[in-house]
Amino acid sequence: DSVKTKYQYKPNFTVGVDVLNAGLSAFSDRKLFQGYVSSEIKKNLHAVVDVGFEKNIYQKNGYDATVNGFFGKLGGYYMLSMDTENPDNGFYAGAKMAASFYNQEYKKVPIRGFGGSDQYLAFPSVNQSAYWLEGFAGARVQLFKSNLYVDVNAQPRFLFYSTKQEEMKPMIVPGFGKSSTKFNVGFSWNLAYQF
Repeated sequence: DSVKTKYQYKPNFTVGVDVLNAGLSAFSDRKLFQGYVSSEIKKNLHAVVDVGFEKNIYQKNGYDATVNGFFGKLGGYYMLSMDTENPDNGFYAGAKMAASFYNQEYKKVPIRGFGGSDQYLAFPSVNQSAYWLEGFAGARVQLFKSNLYVDVNAQPRFLFYSTKQEEMKPMIVPGFGKSSTKFNVGFSWNLAYQF
């Protein structure tokens, strides 16, 4: 008589910090700090939550805008192929829903002036929000038999809704990046610790 083993979740957590973008923040206008917590829910299936903060500047085509704010993402991923010696090493793919709540200020917005001359308008800072879907695929590798892992992934993103200021679409969205187009791709290089 075969006994069915009842599924039981064993608490397990991996906490990761994106060291690549945090490091690049020292050398660019984009200050991006983000991290994640993931947990294996069932064999090979993991839930993941990301949180982050971004401050950025957009200066292009006569526009001068600044944004800063927090973003969060919630989703899951599946381990596609694993190392036989360590099932935590391997390739994975998944998807997340993401939202950003941020402050935006337009210092300069170009408008066509009289006789074709360039003129600019300024708009006060306002709170905005944006929502997107994100796929992600990557790989993780254990560092020397320790609890530390290097976790690298790419995230193709699709912005499906954003609030507007004076009928203007946002130029940049914290956590999403440049939003002049609805598609974008992000990269992160994480150092993760498994509890």
